[in-house]
Amino acid sequence: MEKSKISDPFEKARVEKGYGNMDDQNDPVTILLRHKDVRKTAHNWKTFQSGGDEVGRIVIPSEVAIRDTRQIPFEVDPPLHKEFRNLLDGWFKRPNGEEYQAKLAAQIETLVNEVLNKDEVEVVRDFSLKLQSRALTLLLNTPFSESETWISWGTHVFRSEGESLDADKANVLYNYIDEKIIEASKNPGEDLYSVLLNSEVNGNKLTHEEVKGIMILTFAGGRDTVINALTNSIAYFAEHPKSLQAIKENPEMINNAVEELIRYFAPLTHMGRVVTEDTQVCEHAVKANTRVSLCWASANRDATVFENPNEVDFNRKMNPHVSFGFGTHNCLGATHARQIMRTLLEILANKVATIDIVDTDENIEELGEFNRKVGYNSITVKFNKY
Repeated sequence: MEKSKISDPFEKARVEKGYGNMDDQNDPVTILLRHKDVRKTAHNWKTFQSGGDEVGRIVIPSEVAIRDTRQIPFEVDPPLHKEFRNLLDGWFKRPNGEEYQAKLAAQIETLVNEVLNKDEVEVVRDFSLKLQSRALTLLLNTPFSESETWISWGTHVFRSEGESLDADKANVLYNYIDEKIIEASKNPGEDLYSVLLNSEVNGNKLTHEEVKGIMILTFAGGRDTVINALTNSIAYFAEHPKSLQAIKENPEMINNAVEELIRYFAPLTHMGRVVTEDTQVCEHAVKANTRVSLCWASANRDATVFENPNEVDFNRKMNPHVSFGFGTHNCLGATHARQIMRTLLEILANKVATIDIVDTDENIEELGEFNRKVGYNSITVKFNKY
């Protein structure tokens, strides 16, 4: 089997009953698998809540044990959610600007030039993590040097390598953010911390805790996901060099290619919701105060929606994937992530002739009855330039 391939472990359960089950730290989860059910449930924020009293419970694995700061607007429901999104959307759409894109392209081109001059590169640590961390300095409008600190944390914000959750490591991030908020309050600048401290929601200045919640989401929400998307894409192009050549010859296909790679690889497998009342999903009863998960990865392979869903097709005409979520809580960082992917594909297509895979260690998620490859713990390659 191709090393870059990501199979669909959900297919049988999705077709036969539409859901699966898993236990998460003694807090059971009903996993919703069909595209229509995932979208319908994501849209129904009143019955399937993102807010609620227990901070961190909608994440799977649950972060209740390691976090008491609410991630905003991720863990806030309407109508307050809309107020926060109105505040944040403009800032997070800055990657659409020409100056931002030029800076991002310069960062990525520098990194690609670096790896082209090496015999071998471990992609997760020495390419994707670096790219993601450096690009984040643009999103936060902070000095480039800050990326070295973030790179030093490793690929996971809330986990040590091989561990499920690590409160001590999470506190490194929390303490760092606390320090940056205090610095910005004393010496305001044009960074995101300062902008938030000078902002209001419903006529009230944001508190330290609210700013912290937004920043935790910004750091954590786009870390593993972007790293997975970048790494999986490089693995794909290593085994499908003609696809990279096609992008070089037809740069107008980049947007479609990005959407298809994000659909196929689904960098975030799923996200939870807390049920507010006894109800049914897929003709299956779920009780109030239990959890469901919206399985983006399964929905993206639903054959009732996507023709040949287990194939990567850059010419796919209809692609209503849900890799960036759906409905009220669609991904705040989607514009930034898409721009990173577009820029990388353009630069790779013009600078890299072929990519050789040397060694791989797959990252397999255990989700109750399902085991899903989400990416790699490590993958070593050689980039070959023209």
